[in-house]
Amino acid sequence: MQTEPDSDELGYAVADGVAVLTIHRPDRMNAWTPQLETQLRQRIAQAEADVQVRCIVLTGAGRAFCAGMDMAVLQARSADAQGAAVGADAGDPSDADADAAQRYGYLGYVDKPLIAAINGAASGVGLCLTLHCDLRYVVPGAKLSFPYARRGLVAEHGTAWLLPRLIGPMQAAELLITGRTFTGDEAERMGLAQCLPAEDFMSDVLTRAREIAAATSPRAVRLIKQQLREARYQTLGEATRIADREIAACRGTEDFQEGVRHFVEKRAPRFTGR
Repeated sequence: MQTEPDSDELGYAVADGVAVLTIHRPDRMNAWTPQLETQLRQRIAQAEADVQVRCIVLTGAGRAFCAGMDMAVLQARSADAQGAAVGADAGDPSDADADAAQRYGYLGYVDKPLIAAINGAASGVGLCLTLHCDLRYVVPGAKLSFPYARRGLVAEHGTAWLLPRLIGPMQAAELLITGRTFTGDEAERMGLAQCLPAEDFMSDVLTRAREIAAATSPRAVRLIKQQLREARYQTLGEATRIADREIAACRGTEDFQEGVRHFVEKRAPRFTGR
């Protein structure tokens, strides 16, 4: 296993084609900080650049995933009347219309599968981060919330755009307007996440991540993720025409040839991503 130091707040380890990023502030319920925000972007870029990494898992140390913004940060911003608004996005305003340019929007443009392993409590920005992931697994009893209305805030970082698309407009409105706490079980019923047993939770998540890393074509997965992103704005006809074009392109690739060959030969695939 390739590992690196916790780098203060975010651990990084690679094994079996899977990079595991672990929010490491267990004494603070992994509460979010500006340092974590910076390190997450750096670690995601590191995992994207590593050809050995074919799947990325984001999780938390201890009993929480991420309990939201650290209250010390919120209090400091509240006291600074001249400071930036809480949760305001930085960057060139001219990029405001580009999804990937938004504060955490880049997570949805990672070419490799990104899994949120919600091992415990997740709230506010902590839960918002998971909405940008491709897959979400959660322990049944995890306490989850979007508490913005109870803090005098609005839904941040695209939450009001993403959540209705994941669970439907009415359920999203109910969670955001009430700011109430709900559990992992309820998240599964809504279609927000899939529950895995608390016992051996991370082991089960990593088994699934390793299967993705070993059994799927990196090229195909990258293009499927692109299809899913672009389908948000396409008609059925547009999506179908693009899919037809990409299917034709797939047939000339090494991964397509290997996909057929390993199936016929009844062996594990050896995809190259080409």
